[in-house]
Amino acid sequence: MPTIAFLGLGAMGSRLAKNLLDAGTDLVVWNRSKEKTEPFVAAGARVAATPREAGETSDFVLAMVADDEASEEVWLDTERGALAGMKPGKTAVEISTLQPGWVRTLGEATAEKGVDLVEAPVSGTLPQAESAGLVFFLGGKEAAVDRARPILKPLGKSFDRVGDWGDGATVKLATNAILGINVAAWAEVIGMLGRSSVDTQTAVDAIAKTAVWAPNFGYLTGSMIQSDFDPKFPITLIDKDFRYALALAGADRAPVVDKVRESFEGAIAEGLGAENMTALAKLYR
Repeated sequence: MPTIAFLGLGAMGSRLAKNLLDAGTDLVVWNRSKEKTEPFVAAGARVAATPREAGETSDFVLAMVADDEASEEVWLDTERGALAGMKPGKTAVEISTLQPGWVRTLGEATAEKGVDLVEAPVSGTLPQAESAGLVFFLGGKEAAVDRARPILKPLGKSFDRVGDWGDGATVKLATNAILGINVAAWAEVIGMLGRSSVDTQTAVDAIAKTAVWAPNFGYLTGSMIQSDFDPKFPITLIDKDFRYALALAGADRAPVVDKVRESFEGAIAEGLGAENMTALAKLYR
């Protein structure tokens, strides 16, 4: 049985690590704040003092962190980074939502050490992470992706290889751009309905019978109507994804994405950054 390390036990990462542990994985965990590792150690995992130690002791190293800067530190720090501890033939799996250019840089760094990189960003939030319902966008050499799929199987339901390094990040940013645009559209529409004479839930139920309805609209509208803004996907994180998407597309070539990002920035300015992305609706009531 291969040993798997998981780096980053935030809201999403902790759920993925738990699924690996529940699947009987020989698991090593690391997190910047050590107290988050304690429940995993109690359940049978081992803790690494640094990402480098995790790289030394594991065959596959998975990471899920906040952004490019955190990813660079976790992988490439010369003293503590995971890559410094990994030998040729091992596999790095980067699950974080990152910029394509950085993923390609990371891929080149891993290749210099004889380590394979598979990028594996996901679509889905906390419920999908808990239920192993995530959709993975895999990037990297086909042979490396094929080796990584069995390791990732306890975490998701779909594992398409979409291309080489950076292509997974591109597909993930495109996915989240569409998601954020839908969030912004529903935030405005729910506000419009709330100020009208029609009952909002009745109107949404009727709209759900039309061709414009999409599978996640029930979640988005339900959250907004019920004012349930528990942070499954905080505004600060989707705002970061919009910044990355605009850096990739160019604001002049993605005016809708640019405008929606202004809405998320406005929500952050109103103190809503830590709330769920659907809290954008508060701006339009």
